[in-house]
Amino acid sequence: MDDQNKNLILATALSFLVILLWFLLFPPEEPVQETGTVESVAETTTPATPQVAPLPPAAAPATADAPADTPARDRTADAPRLAIETPRLAGSISLLGGRIDTLSLSDYQETLDPNSDNVELLAPVGSTKPYYALYGWAPAGQLAYEDVPGANTTWTLESGETLTADSPVTLRWDNGNGLIFRRTISVDDEYLFTVIQSVENTTGESVRLAPYGIVARHGQPETTRFFILHEGVVRQVDDELEEIGYKAMPDMELVPREAANAEIAQVEQNGWVGFTDKYWMTTLIPQPGQPFTSVAKYVEAADIYQVESRLPPVTVAPGEAARTETMLFAGAKEWEAIQDYQKDRGIYRFIDSIDWGWFFFLTKPIFWMLHTLNGLIGNMGWSIIALTIIIKALLLPLAYKSYTSMAKMKELQPKMEEIKERAGDDRQKLQQEMMALYKKEKVNPASGCLPLFLQIPIFFSLYKVIFVTIELRHAPWVGWIRDLSAPDPSSILNLFGLLPWGVPDPGSIFAIVSLGVLPILLGISMWLQQKLNPAPTDQTQAMIFAWMPWVFMFMLGNFASGLVLYWIANNTITFTQQYAIMRSHGYKPDVFGNILSSFRKSSKSGGR
Repeated sequence: MDDQNKNLILATALSFLVILLWFLLFPPEEPVQETGTVESVAETTTPATPQVAPLPPAAAPATADAPADTPARDRTADAPRLAIETPRLAGSISLLGGRIDTLSLSDYQETLDPNSDNVELLAPVGSTKPYYALYGWAPAGQLAYEDVPGANTTWTLESGETLTADSPVTLRWDNGNGLIFRRTISVDDEYLFTVIQSVENTTGESVRLAPYGIVARHGQPETTRFFILHEGVVRQVDDELEEIGYKAMPDMELVPREAANAEIAQVEQNGWVGFTDKYWMTTLIPQPGQPFTSVAKYVEAADIYQVESRLPPVTVAPGEAARTETMLFAGAKEWEAIQDYQKDRGIYRFIDSIDWGWFFFLTKPIFWMLHTLNGLIGNMGWSIIALTIIIKALLLPLAYKSYTSMAKMKELQPKMEEIKERAGDDRQKLQQEMMALYKKEKVNPASGCLPLFLQIPIFFSLYKVIFVTIELRHAPWVGWIRDLSAPDPSSILNLFGLLPWGVPDPGSIFAIVSLGVLPILLGISMWLQQKLNPAPTDQTQAMIFAWMPWVFMFMLGNFASGLVLYWIANNTITFTQQYAIMRSHGYKPDVFGNILSSFRKSSKSGGR
């Protein structure tokens, strides 16, 4: 391999190493992503919702049914509640505003401790981090806010007692002026609520009003704060997927009519809007084909992050009624469940609510294959190994050419050394004779680089899958590896549990040297694989390559166990393939013999 190609591989490897080091030690702030230009308020809000008052923040000021001298948290705590009980959800609905504001996920716990609490998704006003969904009607025409139900309306239960997958509940509110409102809430056996809002006009005049849904979060939630993952607002605006980070929301355009910083988008046919966390999501979903106004806003005065789906206003004639049906997803971002909702409910591109990243064309099929293998094998760790075997089998034709070329390069090393000695400092003569040698022996030194370039996007795509998808959360493999989405918990600092003291906390600077079993196996596998490759003739390059396996061992030691497991399996298979191919071409690599030989040479050099 000539110096140019060595430098190419070296530069690629070092760039990869620098990127990993920088991401580990200095994870950048969550990026501000473009969501399209927001036009003037008159151009964005007025046409879609003529004569409709803008919605207040979810923690709305007092109305006729919520006296100003009653604190919001007290009203929420004292309000009657309806229980939510499904196979996968547990929580309650407050009759104050009809809010879905208490919800936990029965299948997910906070930690691996069997006594750990279930993951809490939604929480009411008055809790540490209020997070809830509510629905209502915005007044239009001659109506005022006290004429329509909102955040502080006290509903009564008309039918049902407990919301289950088989029994919906219906709430009722009479405004006392001839309008009767009902809200029927149902839920399936996964994570999808259906909300039907209706209004009956018993007055002698037509009324005009617009239904809406809100998801609100009080205060900025805790996030992973890692560049590879989006957390914040995610929404589909027809064919465009838009993402807005929490830190970007206070910097959105100030819309005086909304009294908030807001991004307002008109959805013509297909869309949804909500908040996404690493593993959980709460999303408002109008019916497919339903136009609506999608709003993401931050109310600085109340420190509320809020998304809204505002449906067009309706006119209800005297003696008539109007109804609207929307959906609410509140639960875990499980690929299979979200895929089913997209297919069965027609929710457009709902699967893209999972953050697949820039390499979505790789992450999606990689996850599909991993998910399929896990369904057959029943263990994510073994599924990762099986996935690695499949990827290596697909790349085998290319790898065969690469390893054949590297075997020939190994055989040509003595001749290359002779050429280097003859050429001396004459770089031009060295290059010419090297190229002549390659041509004569029919060797392409660049062919060994292609597998390296293919491995990099595959590596990052698999890292994205392991980091983002909930299917690997708390997924065990063998023995001490009980969570493939977390680093190897064993540590060389206490001899892998044989000594009585603990280890540094994950994320601390000292955790980098707290190597577990998997990172050590990774370093060994990289080192063995390196011994089959042609050694650089340049001493500086040779030293850098010699240290690289051990540097990567420390670098990847705090990555997810599933990713390290993939890398070990990949290196082991690569070593086996390369060794077999080199043997088949008459070259018999003596890995450990080469090691001992190198050790003896270095010892003699030190003795002199």
